Amino acid sequence: MDDDFDMAAPGGEMTDDFDLPDDGPVLKVGEEKEIGKQGLKKKLLKAGQSWETPKSGDEVEVHYTGTLLDGTQFDSSRDRGTPFKFTLGQGQVIKGWDEGIKTMKKGENALFTIPPEMAYGASGSPPTIPPNATLQFDVELLSWTSVNDITKDGGIIKKVLKEGEKWENPKDLDEVIVKFEAYLEDKTLIAKSDTVEFTVKEGYFCPALSKAVKTMKKGEKVLLAVKPQYGFGDKGKAASGDEGAVPPNATLHITLELVSWRAVSELTDDKKVIKKILKEGEGYERPNEEAVVTVKLIGKLQDGTVFLKKGHGEGEEPFEFKTDEEQVIEGLDKAVVTMKKGEIALVIIAPEYAFGASESKQELAVVPPNSTLYYEIELVSFVKDKESWDMNTPEKIEAAGKKKEEGNAFFKAGKYAKASKRYEKAVKYIEYDTAFAEEEKKQAKALKVACNLNDAASKLKLKEYKQAEKLCTKVLELEGRNVKALYRRAQAYIQLADLDLAELDIKKALEIDPNNRDVKLEYKTLKEKMKEFNKKEAKFYGNMFAKLTKDSDKDAEPMSVDSKA
Repeated sequence: MDDDFDMAAPGGEMTDDFDLPDDGPVLKVGEEKEIGKQGLKKKLLKAGQSWETPKSGDEVEVHYTGTLLDGTQFDSSRDRGTPFKFTLGQGQVIKGWDEGIKTMKKGENALFTIPPEMAYGASGSPPTIPPNATLQFDVELLSWTSVNDITKDGGIIKKVLKEGEKWENPKDLDEVIVKFEAYLEDKTLIAKSDTVEFTVKEGYFCPALSKAVKTMKKGEKVLLAVKPQYGFGDKGKAASGDEGAVPPNATLHITLELVSWRAVSELTDDKKVIKKILKEGEGYERPNEEAVVTVKLIGKLQDGTVFLKKGHGEGEEPFEFKTDEEQVIEGLDKAVVTMKKGEIALVIIAPEYAFGASESKQELAVVPPNSTLYYEIELVSFVKDKESWDMNTPEKIEAAGKKKEEGNAFFKAGKYAKASKRYEKAVKYIEYDTAFAEEEKKQAKALKVACNLNDAASKLKLKEYKQAEKLCTKVLELEGRNVKALYRRAQAYIQLADLDLAELDIKKALEIDPNNRDVKLEYKTLKEKMKEFNKKEAKFYGNMFAKLTKDSDKDAEPMSVDSKA
């Protein structure tokens, strides 16, 4: 049987029957090599399984930690406890990721060093990534799936007939415009539409359309093979109007083109500020907090009454304001910082983020109490507030001091969330002080202590007790005998029901300052809490033991004697 197999000789070439990947260098664990010719480096930390690697268009799932070269961590999916998913090779991530991850195998762990040209370039990604930053990502490739199987159960198989533009995909709230034709397997046409508009979440025709458009790009045209569970199921659909009947358990073939869409996003967790993009803006930059922005505005009530118009009259200058300074209603502030230069958006603002229960006399009409407002906004231009990496040390210390004073003003006005943001920003300016001179380090330390203490007071007012405790701990790491930090941490511990820890802090504070009236009063509050807790605990165990005794008495009945024994 010598002629049965044509084996390659040792060291000989493989035949063309094997399609092995040739992307990237072959690495041993601990070895680092360059990928391509743009400075991207990969160091293998843990070998992966098999030899397969993901291809462009596959949906990959990874865990990662991102750091600057000095070790400063700016992002981590591991800390969030949720893997990150994206489509490879579609520009959804920085170029270094697209190029690096396609060289990985399932289960592989690698460290990528990514030059600025393949990361965020000269712009950086404020406030965490400075301009021209080389980044390091510790990435573990957990898995990947072909995006052609949209539902991952074979229910909707997608074949791209025409590639789309850019990389964005519509989301649930977006309003899409599509063209489609739907056929049965015998090629009977059952539905056709030249253009139809619908909200992705609400869907149209059958469930497959909304699921498919979420994977598509603008201008993309696809052919879908749709199983009954994503079509019309075991009941089918009766004929109606121009649409034909669909038999029970029918598989459909749908050609679908995503003509365009309007992006719609909820800007607040309570879904009370909603933005619909009418015209895309330029580039990637957006205003930051305290940026100076110029906008054109039209404000309307629900019935269409125009109450405000700025920058639209002949020769009229656009309206200018500073973000996050309460110069406009909160909903406008929140919307503008999400916009790009040249973007036009419709923003729907609930009363809670507008004028609330008060009547407000505006330029062209009165806004009644509890009015939902509709603003058409065009972001003409903006000048960002200076970032910390653009400042020298004296400027950082001055900026931190200014933010502290602004925070104090907000705190006194009872605006604790705004105060907290100012204190946090102040600390960020001076967080990394290794390059500071000794006198500057002393100034920075005093500011850190003051801002973290004041921020802790804000968090206590906001009932964010865990954050308050962490801030006080930061202060105590700098000044172990700081009475205010001990006092405020004790307050947080009491609210978190960590009464023993609260007592330790209060006792230490009284050792340092025995006559501190506030600490003494807090100790009294703590003792009352402990007394109340002990009473509840005693009652709980008393009831438990009483029940056990009762059950025991019930079980302790005399044994019957078998007279036949």
